[in-house]
Amino acid sequence: MDFKFLLFFVQTAAVTMAHVITIKNNCPFTIWPGILGNPGHEHLGNGGFSLGSYQSRSFNTPQNWAGRIWGRTRCNDQGKCETAGCGNRIECNGAGGEPPASLAEMTFTGAGGKDFYDVSLVDGYNLPIKMVPTAHFSNSNNDKYDCKAAGCVSDLNSKCPHELSIWSADGFNVVACKSACAKFNTDTYCCRGAHKTPETCKSSSWPKNYPAYFKAACPDAYSYAYDDTTSTFTCRGNPSTNYDVIFCP
Repeated sequence: MDFKFLLFFVQTAAVTMAHVITIKNNCPFTIWPGILGNPGHEHLGNGGFSLGSYQSRSFNTPQNWAGRIWGRTRCNDQGKCETAGCGNRIECNGAGGEPPASLAEMTFTGAGGKDFYDVSLVDGYNLPIKMVPTAHFSNSNNDKYDCKAAGCVSDLNSKCPHELSIWSADGFNVVACKSACAKFNTDTYCCRGAHKTPETCKSSSWPKNYPAYFKAACPDAYSYAYDDTTSTFTCRGNPSTNYDVIFCP
């Protein structure tokens, strides 16, 4: 093989497959991660798989990959899950998780060449989750959102307001906590209609400030749609940063 061609091939591969995402299950039980690429982006691992307790799985991604990762619980062989299922399948292949689901969201090499990432509870909560830059490069801002860990490590199920709680089939445990939007489906709680802007959708003016419950337990996670000023983290996109997404950190 021609050396120049080999060098070009290696350089091209390094550019196109630039990030490594490692999904880790630190829970004392099996989970089924789901992965949904944004429109135009691949669904890593065919969108879902089983991951045993204390196991991990890594994926190489293109430099500009964008999508979300969540964890499903108590799935059977047909993919029917107790929480966050994607339509009775193990490999979600483009289907999103049914709320409530704790989400890790990421856009690599976005505006200004930066990686943007967050942990979101906008769709509710089912598992503690954290996203951590590993081999990383900060933006040299020295602030708390500059290439630091994003996440929600608290057990919100044990403290979920009764009206938002989803109980296990045997009725003994809360297995997930709904968002106010999913529960009540109003324009106010869903930040839509007359409430679809940051100025008109403030959780402090809601009939009940449910995001305050999420935010108190997990101050670095999105608690509702317009909570981005205290929830979005960035790393420099070039050189590329690698990330761990950890369940039950």
